[in-house]
Amino acid sequence: MAEKSGKPSIQVIERMMQLLDVLSLHAVPATLKQLATATKLHPSTAHRILGVMVDNRLVDRIEPGMYRLGIRLVELGSLVKSRISVRQEALPFMHDLHRSLGETVNLSVRRNDEVVYIERTAEGNTMMRVIQIIGAHAPLHITAVGKIFLAADPPERVAEYAARTGLPRYTDNTLTDPEKLKHELDEIRNRQYAFDNEEAERGVCCVGAGVYNDEGQLVAGLSVSAPTERFRKAWAESVRQAAERISRAIGHQTPR
Repeated sequence: MAEKSGKPSIQVIERMMQLLDVLSLHAVPATLKQLATATKLHPSTAHRILGVMVDNRLVDRIEPGMYRLGIRLVELGSLVKSRISVRQEALPFMHDLHRSLGETVNLSVRRNDEVVYIERTAEGNTMMRVIQIIGAHAPLHITAVGKIFLAADPPERVAEYAARTGLPRYTDNTLTDPEKLKHELDEIRNRQYAFDNEEAERGVCCVGAGVYNDEGQLVAGLSVSAPTERFRKAWAESVRQAAERISRAIGHQTPR
């Protein structure tokens, strides 16, 4: 009996969501007729539900028969956004990636001309394991995630970075030529992931991809590090997909 009694309430919620979805597609206020037609609701039913939504500020009635999304949605959206932690949202996906690949998974952010590691997942009993210490930092041009951040910059800012830092060498593989760095960044923009080919440390390779927020801004980078003999470039797609899942978890909508 309880299931039957709850069904009408669930149906009303579903219809409210339908109306919100349709309103989200309208840049200008929509008429009752437009909303009823798009949701396949009877106009009287749509009108009744919209009335409740107006009372709760989920929808604004601009004039009789004209509706738009309400200001309360902005308030709730801002509250949700303020409570989102990239680190918290990323951890489950980092654990999944670690279980899949068996190697160290890092989450890092940009701070000026460096990347800073803010989380890592490196459980297991493997004797040789790359571990980035949380809080450690490295120049952008020598790390996979750092290159992701540079690739998101316009060419003039990349040139400024190269001139400002001098692209210091850390290993024989470090990119110290601005033209070679520019060429690699062009490739990174196309494929959406980057490699560190023993450029920060001899014997260690890495692959990274970007994490984007609800405004499409690059806010963090996900990477997998491993000793060179264990590293596989084929991991790149798994890392990219995991970064994409984290991005969706913090509100990013992947273009269709």
